[in-house]
Amino acid sequence: MRTWADNDPKARLMTRKREAIINAALAAFLDEGYGGSSVNRIAAGAGVSITTLYRHFESKDDLFVAVIQEACGSSTQTTDPEWLDLPPLEGLTEAGCELLEHILSEQQLALFRVVARDAQRFPELGRRYRQDILDNRVLLFRRHLDRWPAALRSQVRDLDRAAHVFSALVQAEIVDTALFGGPVPGPAAIRDHAQKAAQDLLSLAEAGRL
Repeated sequence: MRTWADNDPKARLMTRKREAIINAALAAFLDEGYGGSSVNRIAAGAGVSITTLYRHFESKDDLFVAVIQEACGSSTQTTDPEWLDLPPLEGLTEAGCELLEHILSEQQLALFRVVARDAQRFPELGRRYRQDILDNRVLLFRRHLDRWPAALRSQVRDLDRAAHVFSALVQAEIVDTALFGGPVPGPAAIRDHAQKAAQDLLSLAEAGRL
């Protein structure tokens, strides 16, 4: 797609059209699910042509991922999170809080339910959700682990596995409970849970089990 300078009126118009498409797609996915929604109806709801929609998004999968990212502002993050350089316990705790606040937002929970409902019919949907949302977080976790003090870092044999273990520890119970209609924890409970996950990962590292 052709690009324009930020101060060009055409660029502002394209930004508004992209936002309109994402907002229309969000409404469609939440109301009709992934399988039931139509890119033609999404384009009509956004007030754009189907050609314009495909100028912004190559496929319905790409549009869905953009909707998920936009729901919590993750598409606009261009800088590294501050927790990357924090000490192990503090960094992991902040990383866990950030992940949980992202996943447990009202829109993210609703969109994840769409993924869970339609992933069997559309396997690519689940793969793209994991790749573009969860796996990107795991990569950040890995980068943090790689910056641990040398003595602790040397206790971890497989950084990739350790990052995935931390992601699982952070999401354990608390996310499933919210997904299936249980209470969504507040900030204090989220921080307590993230800190416990961080402590558990550090215990596993110190015991040489990662």
